[in-house]
Amino acid sequence: MTQRRRNRHRKRRVGRRAFLIGLGGSVSAALTYYLLRSIPAGNNAKPVPSPQTAPNPALPSGEWRAVWVSYLEFAEMDFSSESAFRADAAALMDNCLSLGLNTVIAQVRPFGDALYRSSLFPWSHLCTGVQGQDPGFDPLDVLLTEAHARGLSLEAWVNPYRLRSSASMPPILAENSLLNTHPEWVCTVNEGAYLNPAIPEAADYVVQGVAELVQNYSVDGIHFDDYFYPTTDPSIDAAQFAASGETDLTAWRRANVTRLVKAVHDAVKAADPTLRFGVSPQGNPDNDRNEQYTDLSVWLTASGADAVVDYLCPQIYWGYGYTLSSGSTRFAFENITAEWLALPQAESTALYFGLGAYRIGVGDGGANADSVSQWCTGSALARQVTDLRSAGAGGWALYRYGSLFRSDESGLAAAERAALTALDG
Repeated sequence: MTQRRRNRHRKRRVGRRAFLIGLGGSVSAALTYYLLRSIPAGNNAKPVPSPQTAPNPALPSGEWRAVWVSYLEFAEMDFSSESAFRADAAALMDNCLSLGLNTVIAQVRPFGDALYRSSLFPWSHLCTGVQGQDPGFDPLDVLLTEAHARGLSLEAWVNPYRLRSSASMPPILAENSLLNTHPEWVCTVNEGAYLNPAIPEAADYVVQGVAELVQNYSVDGIHFDDYFYPTTDPSIDAAQFAASGETDLTAWRRANVTRLVKAVHDAVKAADPTLRFGVSPQGNPDNDRNEQYTDLSVWLTASGADAVVDYLCPQIYWGYGYTLSSGSTRFAFENITAEWLALPQAESTALYFGLGAYRIGVGDGGANADSVSQWCTGSALARQVTDLRSAGAGGWALYRYGSLFRSDESGLAAAERAALTALDG
């Protein structure tokens, strides 16, 4: 699967009304309403486009080689000034380039907030320690400039529904957090807070946020992870389900999620057909279908005007021979990757695999005797990449950056980096 590189000399910012013409009927009327109106919530600054860089026709082509840079990495970076953050961002991109990667997946909206200038979401607390506080510069603009200067693609990673994962993350929500401005859109699960996937206005707001990103920033794509329905508890959307007239809760919830993902795909393509939209579901297809309510068969096989995603990248974070306490080896790396590759898919939809770099030196928790030792060889990830290539997979992504580029007394992270680099000589 080749990811096309758009011409960086073409200015990508367009007026909101012109952009909506491109959207046409692909998203709901509610989304159109949101895009046309001025919304005071957010970080109260107009987004600025990142500087244009020379086009690189080789970026990225062939195998997709990516790494996730999560909010955990950003928590370790220096946001005290633009120059300090740029130095950290430059070092990060240099490290990615040295590993032979071509794509960085940067988590720019982790908790209903933003590491970029948005009129829809407050500034992330990662920037200053206080959600909603302007850091005085645009971190995403810096990330894009440093990535593109090195010929790296950067995809904007968005958590579509999550506003809070616990009572302390984020510690304090901004006044214009959606939890405060639209509490009727929110469901709580334990200490977490999430937009309710059954509420169309909440889903439309998510799509609007993606439209804002691709309209104002030269990102190379949009990436969702596996946070869709936060629970299987039927009470969170009981009222909406009753009002729908449907009788199959699971099928109805899958339709809710697919409607959102399809609308995001169409909004991305309306802004720029060369941009890509992908989702990284859980590695267990049963969990995806029945707990996250993702309709894998539809997402993988739909094409043309019906396309839902450009790629899926399931999180395969298990090693070879991985064994459950029941004795099942279904999720052993060699078995679960074969299961995914056997699923029907459209020619236009790519299938990549997420690999668990965080397992290095720790193990995957399997009941098999080598569940730890195989992750202590210094070449566990390289072995998996080699086998994925032999199986015809289109690419892979490593979770996460901090697991590979870290202080490591055992030297395992350095050995894994060397083994991955050596694959391409």
